Amino acid sequence: MIRLPIAKRFIVSLALVALVVATARAEIIERVLVKVNDDIITQSDLEVRQTAALRARKLNPQTMSNAELTKALAEVTPQIIVNAVDELLLLQRGRELGYRLTDEKFNEILNNIKKENKITTEEQFQQALKAENLTLPELRSRLEKSMVIQQVEGNDVFGHISVTEAEAKAYYEAHKSEFTTPETMMLREILIPVPGTGQEFSAADDEAAKAKADALHAKLVAGEDFQKAVAEDSQAASKSNGGLIGPISLNDLAPALKEILAPLKAGAITPVIRTQAGYQIFKIDSLEEATLLPWDSAREEIENRVGTAKQAAELNRYFEKLRSQAVLEWKNPELKKLFDQRVAQEAEEAAMPPTPEKK
Repeated sequence: MIRLPIAKRFIVSLALVALVVATARAEIIERVLVKVNDDIITQSDLEVRQTAALRARKLNPQTMSNAELTKALAEVTPQIIVNAVDELLLLQRGRELGYRLTDEKFNEILNNIKKENKITTEEQFQQALKAENLTLPELRSRLEKSMVIQQVEGNDVFGHISVTEAEAKAYYEAHKSEFTTPETMMLREILIPVPGTGQEFSAADDEAAKAKADALHAKLVAGEDFQKAVAEDSQAASKSNGGLIGPISLNDLAPALKEILAPLKAGAITPVIRTQAGYQIFKIDSLEEATLLPWDSAREEIENRVGTAKQAAELNRYFEKLRSQAVLEWKNPELKKLFDQRVAQEAEEAAMPPTPEKK
């Protein structure tokens, strides 16, 4: 069995720790949006999360129009409310299990934060907290929440997940195309432009360019040196490089050009091809065959893909269980609707097969 590193859905970075805390709440009567067992999520809680989500998208609510702000909030709020409920459920589970942030661990984390941010004095640290409208107890509370959530996820969910070699190999066999580097080629090109191509051009100009390209093609097929022809006749930007372009993957070519080039071998010369630029002739300078990434080289990525998919599915089942056991009292029907829709969408996503990671 291959043990997987714990994937953390809720990771508190220094940026999240430094989230601006809403002030002047003491005189405001909080509007409760939903009660999760004995805990509540308030309007202020939601607004703080919404602001953070918009900032993560590099959006500034103060400079956005009402329409832009409404659209952006509609996009981020469903996930925000699901995360808020699920975080409370995880924290409640952590309290049941007796998880807490000890003084020793808290001091260790503080030292790491100071080191990463090059804070060398207590005065600098206090200034940093003040700049982010945070007190030390608020910082500790946030860190403890993050630690408890990670412990619950690690022990109750991810700690039981592994990917067997048989599972990884089965994925490899079923997805070999995803681990295959496509065939690439180096080309040399000659361009005989048509005056006005892309706008208006005369039939006579087009015929003249085609006649010149056809005559040149006949010479090339008869054995004339391609690079010599490039130097004398090509008007392509690649002329200074002997007409050389590439390497080019066949998958990146337009379908019509791919159909022409795919069957050719190194050294072959294409027919005269009409393109947007004019009339072109290509020579296959060299070919690199498609290569399959060996199992040993692909293994780590496969384990990550399969493991991530299993973790997502298992975490979704875990939240379904916690939600089914919880008492959720919604005070806002619209938020409940958004919550239910996003939960259903997450279930569909968790059931999907593993996908390649985006580079």
